[in-house]
Amino acid sequence: MAQPTVFVTRLIPDRGLDLVKEACDAEIWEDELPPPYEVLLEKVADKEGLLSLLTDTVNAQLMDAAPNLKVISNYAVGFDNIEIEEATKRGLPVGNTPGVLTDTTADFAFAMIMATGRRIVEGADYVRAGKWKTWGPRLLAGQDIHGATLGIVGFGRIGQAVAKRAQGFDMRVVAYDIYPDHAAAEELGVEFVDDMDVVLRQADFLTVHTQLTDETYHLIGKRELQLMKPTAILVNTSRGPCVDPDALYRALRDGEIAYAGLDVTEPEPIDRDSPLLELDNCVVVPHIASASVATRGKMAEMAAQNLIAGVRGERLPTCVNPEVYG
Repeated sequence: MAQPTVFVTRLIPDRGLDLVKEACDAEIWEDELPPPYEVLLEKVADKEGLLSLLTDTVNAQLMDAAPNLKVISNYAVGFDNIEIEEATKRGLPVGNTPGVLTDTTADFAFAMIMATGRRIVEGADYVRAGKWKTWGPRLLAGQDIHGATLGIVGFGRIGQAVAKRAQGFDMRVVAYDIYPDHAAAEELGVEFVDDMDVVLRQADFLTVHTQLTDETYHLIGKRELQLMKPTAILVNTSRGPCVDPDALYRALRDGEIAYAGLDVTEPEPIDRDSPLLELDNCVVVPHIASASVATRGKMAEMAAQNLIAGVRGERLPTCVNPEVYG
């Protein structure tokens, strides 16, 4: 019996890739860069399954180009690269990889809080540039994390995990989310507020953990940055477009806020000539918040399990649009 045909848009860790190869007739895109959209259209034309990444646009046109498609499995928690409503109209289940990267991403968000607050990247660059001549009382003085106020915008699983880590630093934590979780806030000793402006005004460190939707696009923009303290530090490990990059550049340049740490950018990857990269008070890294060996491997396994279940006509273990089974 012939194996189901699938297209995998990038080399994922072997923990998942081996499962796909064993269960499917898999065509795998092995280049470092994602397949161009035109190539993706061609590759899925006769496929029953698609394992995609956030860098792949999976829209109505692509679904129409793949009449045999039975499942879309996204190697990510987020799925803003996929037109979910269009998939649902066609009865296509969409899988993602939730939960597995919560703690890993929270670890990284807190690492960014530490790195920006204590100017660690600046310090390393200072040494490499041969500028370190002696100890100095004012040299690269940063801001304390312990005892500071941490503002969290987006109090879901990752936001709550960051709040848990803040407990160990005796931080005061104030949080906002359009979907209140007062029980979790009480358990973690977090002050939950129903107005994001309160968080912006009070935060010494502001960390963003929201999904990207029409409502959260440029959620942090000129007005919001102006509400923050001039000593405040912004960390974004959610989605790049949640923060307006032009407004952020001006705020950092003009001293409206002190520092920023970005794991995600708009556009992504960030342009090499972006003015943000010219600033000493902005740390930008290449979307690596979930990049631990264990977590990326587990994500690959989950994505593979969703893909294989879908091509077999079984219910996806983690399905974004379970209404397709109704």
